[in-house]
Amino acid sequence: MSAFVGQFSGRLTIDLGAISRNWKGLDRISANALTGAVVKADAYGCGMLPVAQTLSRAGAQFFFVATPDEGIALRAVLPDAYIFILNGLFPGAAKLYAEQRLMPLLASLSMLDEWLKMCIEVGDALPAGFHFDTGMNRMGFRLQDASIVQNRMQSSGYRPQVIMSHLACADVPAHEKNSTQRALFQALLAQFPNIPASLANSAGTLGGRENHFQMVRPGISLYGGRAVQGRPNPMSSVITLEMPILQIREARTGETVGYGAAQTLNRDSRLAIVGTGYADGYMRSLSSSNGRPGGHVALNGKLLPVIGRVSMDSIVVDVTELGPNAPEAGEMLEIIGPNISIDDLADNADTIGYEILTSLNGRFKRRYRDEHGNVSES
Repeated sequence: MSAFVGQFSGRLTIDLGAISRNWKGLDRISANALTGAVVKADAYGCGMLPVAQTLSRAGAQFFFVATPDEGIALRAVLPDAYIFILNGLFPGAAKLYAEQRLMPLLASLSMLDEWLKMCIEVGDALPAGFHFDTGMNRMGFRLQDASIVQNRMQSSGYRPQVIMSHLACADVPAHEKNSTQRALFQALLAQFPNIPASLANSAGTLGGRENHFQMVRPGISLYGGRAVQGRPNPMSSVITLEMPILQIREARTGETVGYGAAQTLNRDSRLAIVGTGYADGYMRSLSSSNGRPGGHVALNGKLLPVIGRVSMDSIVVDVTELGPNAPEAGEMLEIIGPNISIDDLADNADTIGYEILTSLNGRFKRRYRDEHGNVSES
């Protein structure tokens, strides 16, 4: 959070109770599989430490982060949690992982060799997982490495905690690549019998039990985001972002608004200058012009259009339609909330809810509503 946040900032409210309900709902869906929680990238911008503590109280025991730095920070508040590092084992860092009880998802033969060497040094089979690539071409052992990995397991007596892969197209459940990857994953598991398996992210969890195996690892759904395209989002909303009006001004027909004079007014208008911009995560792609609509904000349930280009520190909102009910300087407008979901904003910005959430690092106060409805500021 910015060092310059103060009494003149907007408000970002994060509903920890909704996050808890979302995890419990996913845990019911996953039925006999364990339900983990992905809290990387500062819990998708929601604050890793309070979110992880909330999820732990809800019943989560298995957490996934991207880097060992995130894992160390998480370990400080959850001393008994099982913490997996999605980015694997960083070269030369095996001792650090062992000391902090972090479990790398080993994704290459060099990672495996370094980890097995550390196991020999400490005289213990330090827990880790194996990550195989079944079609993402991202992290993971190649499938043809399976026999080599199996031989090194047999020679060392090492058994991983989990065999993992990742679906490339789970957000489109009917996509043929999902069945292809599942078939490859099941064939792989036959070479590693009696080891727990994990394939499903949020979309995979919601997409069907055939994806669940022994553990699911939801991320975006915990934070209220849409995981599956073309279906109603069953998750509770988590984020509310409100930003202040700086000025109300009158503008005339034919005048232009913002940088590049991209928007020319076709009527006399009343404009609200709002104190948010791309420095706060309100993306420049939400700009509007005479040939293209932009984003929206909301006031008392009514959507109001953003006009002109998004600036670093401000946007312009047309409030003409409100007539005598137009707001005044100092009032707050809804950027994200009950009337504008993170996915509504993402659709307007031609991006995804993940990017919206992880970009919310602006100059606003962050507040948390706990499971009992109590609100506190961070």
